[in-house]
Amino acid sequence: MGRNIRKRRSPLAVKVTAASAALALGGGGLIWANFYASAHESNDDAWGGNRTKATAAQVATISCPDVGQKLTNVPDKARTDVAGELSNLDRQITEAYQRLATTRDAQTRDASFVQNSILQPLKERRQNILDRIKLEITRVGGTAPGDLDTLANCTGTPADQTNAGGQQGGQNGGQQQGGGQQQGGQQGGGQNNGGQQQGGGQQQGGQQGGGQQGGNIGGQAGNGPVAADFVDITKAQPNVKAKPRNARNASRGTFTTRCGVNTNKNHNTDNVIVAPGVKNGAHHLHDYVGNQKIDAFASNDTFLQGGSSCQNKSDLSSYYWPVVRVQDGSQDFDQNNDGGGKEGNVGKILTPVQAQIKYVGSPTGKVVAMPQFLRIITGDAKTTTNGLANANAHWSCTGFENKVQLTEQYPICPQGSKVVRSFAFQSCWDGQNADSANHRTHVAFADANGNCQNGFKAIPQLTMRLVYDIKPPTIENGQVKNAYAVDGFPEQLHKPSTDHDDFIAITKNGLANKIANCVNRGQNCS
Repeated sequence: MGRNIRKRRSPLAVKVTAASAALALGGGGLIWANFYASAHESNDDAWGGNRTKATAAQVATISCPDVGQKLTNVPDKARTDVAGELSNLDRQITEAYQRLATTRDAQTRDASFVQNSILQPLKERRQNILDRIKLEITRVGGTAPGDLDTLANCTGTPADQTNAGGQQGGQNGGQQQGGGQQQGGQQGGGQNNGGQQQGGGQQQGGQQGGGQQGGNIGGQAGNGPVAADFVDITKAQPNVKAKPRNARNASRGTFTTRCGVNTNKNHNTDNVIVAPGVKNGAHHLHDYVGNQKIDAFASNDTFLQGGSSCQNKSDLSSYYWPVVRVQDGSQDFDQNNDGGGKEGNVGKILTPVQAQIKYVGSPTGKVVAMPQFLRIITGDAKTTTNGLANANAHWSCTGFENKVQLTEQYPICPQGSKVVRSFAFQSCWDGQNADSANHRTHVAFADANGNCQNGFKAIPQLTMRLVYDIKPPTIENGQVKNAYAVDGFPEQLHKPSTDHDDFIAITKNGLANKIANCVNRGQNCS
C-alpha cells in the first residue's frame, strides 16, 4: 500500500510507551542503509542476502516528505497519471537507499558525499516529478497545492543522531478524517461473533533486549525488525475495552465469506488501488484471496472476469494484504526480485493457517449495501515516517485477543498459541464515491459510540482475522533471533504498526444486498 491521509487513531491501536521514542524529522520517508566493513559487495549484498547480522554496521538516514498526503483533491481525469508519479517518488527513495548502501567507502573519504552525490540529485529528480504532478492537475482544470515545491528536499541524518525504536507520533498527519474513534470490529478471543470491541489504555511489556545496538537496525536484510519490536504477550497488560452497547435498531447480524488462505500462492507486488498501471507499485509482496486476477493492470472492466477463490462464487471481491515472513536465514522465490529481496523484504513467506473474513453490522442502526467497486485501505504502510495517525494494526495471540491488541510491537506467543493479525475496516461511506484522491476521504470510521459523521452512511464493516503458526522469536543480548515481520517499503524498517489491508468490493447476483439484508435482520449468514 502507499500513501495515507490522517484519521483519528483507534483506541485499540495504542502505543507501546517504551518503544515510542520519536525521530522528529518532520515528515516523509526515512531511509536506512547499512555500511558493511567489506568494500566489495553488490546491491544484493547491501540488502543482506543470506547475512543474518551486519558486521560493524553504521547507519545513515534520509528523510523525504510524503507528497501523497498533500494531494487530497486530485481531479478524476488526473488521478491515474498522478498515482504513477507518486509511485515514481517511492522508486526514487528505494534507489537512494540502495545507493547509500553501496557507497560507504566514498562516504568515509568525503564528508559531503551524501549531500552532493545522493541528496542533491534526489532533490532535483523529486522536483521534476513534482512539476509533472502540478502539470497533470492543472491540465484538467484542477488546482495543485501551493506548497508542493517545498516537498522536494530530503535531509540526511547520521546514525548517532537517530533513534529507530519509535514512531513520529502522528506529526505528519495531513487531513483529519471524520468519524472519530474506530470500532474494533472482530477483536475478541477468536470467536468473532460480529461484535465491535474497542481497545484502550497502553500496551505494556516495554523494550525487550535493548533495541538498537551500535547503529545496527537488525533484521536479515539490515532494515529491521529489532528486539524492541517484540514483546512477550504474557507480560503485556490487558488493553481491550468493552464494545459499545447496541441500540434498539442495531444491525446485529454477520455474513462470513470463506475464501481460503492463498495456498495457491497468488502473489504480486502491485497495488491497483494506489498505483494503477504501475508494476511493483507496492514495493512489497501481497497475498491475494477472493478475486484471482488482481494486479496493477486490472480495472472495473475486468474485475468481473477474475474468478474467485471464495466458496460463494458471487463474491469476486479482492482481499489482499502484505505477506508475513520469518527471518531465519532462509530466502524465498523473490529473493532477487523487485518488492522482495531487492527491496529488503527477505525470509520465508508464511501462509496463514486460517483467514476469517466477516462482515458485521452497526451498533447504532441499519446498514446500506456496499457500492460496486468500492475501494478501502485500512492502516498505513508508512507509519515509521508518517506517524501513527492512520495506524490500524492489531497483533495478538490466540487465547489473548479479548485482552491484548498490539500496534507497535509483534507478540511473542506462548507455547500452543498462534500469532493473530486482525483488521477492522472503515464502516462509514460518503454515499457517492467508490474511491477518493487519497483513497481515504470517501470512507470513515464510526465514532466511539458507533455513529457515522454527518453525510456518511453505515455499511457492513469488513473484518479480517489471519492466524499464523510461527515459532516464537528469541531475544539474546539485545538481538532478536528468528524474527518474523510484515512486508513493507524498505525505509519503513518492518515495524508492526505498518501493517495494513486492502479491499475492493466486487459482487454479482445481488450479493451486496444479501450481505446488508442479512446483517440488518440479525442473522448469521455465509
